Amino acid sequence: MKEVSLKELLEAGCHFGHQTTRWHPKMKGYIYTARDGIHIFDLVKTKKGLEEAAEKVREIAAKGGKIIFVGTKRQAQDIVKEAAEKAGMPFITERWVGGLLTNWDQIKKRINRLADLKAGRAEDRFKNRTKKERILIDREITKLERNFGGIADLKGVPEAVFVADARKDSGAVKEAKDRGVTTIAIVDTNVNPNGVDYVIPANDDASKSIQLIVDTIRGAIEEGIKNPITKNGAASLPKEIKEAVAPEKVEKVEKKEKKATKAKKETSKEAAVTT
Repeated sequence: MKEVSLKELLEAGCHFGHQTTRWHPKMKGYIYTARDGIHIFDLVKTKKGLEEAAEKVREIAAKGGKIIFVGTKRQAQDIVKEAAEKAGMPFITERWVGGLLTNWDQIKKRINRLADLKAGRAEDRFKNRTKKERILIDREITKLERNFGGIADLKGVPEAVFVADARKDSGAVKEAKDRGVTTIAIVDTNVNPNGVDYVIPANDDASKSIQLIVDTIRGAIEEGIKNPITKNGAASLPKEIKEAVAPEKVEKVEKKEKKATKAKKETSKEAAVTT
């Protein structure tokens, strides 16, 4: 897993917090100093928090778990969506729909409704409907797509939620806590970290800061997917190694070795007779 250096965190501006007049006392332990009225994060603690979060998502992904990426603030939306899609994970970038975790059964019905409407439109099942009805169907699809398109493939409550701004998407943090879902979040100096299991203390406003942290989490997930863990906790062997040690291949190798040994013995006997 790629390690992020203190220099990278510094260059991305992860150390800049909010104005000292807008801080949350529970973030005191993550703050190094204040400069020109701005709190400065202790990047050693930022690095530690990011590494612990990355290790957690790697472990979840290795076990086949799902992690929802959440980033509804403007500067995080594209970053979060792109990273989630690359990692093959669900995402929310428009708005957090209340009950997504705590009322999953109802949310699943909306997701199924979206799938049914999209399939109906693709198969031209609505051709006999009136023009007004078709317009209403298109509007419903657009609305459902906006709210649930990023989680359309989610089959159940995820194992974790990764939030790009714990304050902006506090609803996601609260629901995850209530449902017992692991919560990972970027937490700035003006945010209460309570309810976040894995705090990444960092600047949640600068695009470069968000990008670096989100990409690190994505990379850890991708690594976990590439190196899955079986149900008994053992690491699953890569395909090429599995093929190399497959029983039928082992048998072929053993037969080949036996033939080679037999040929060598016969050659030795012939040489002895000749002498």
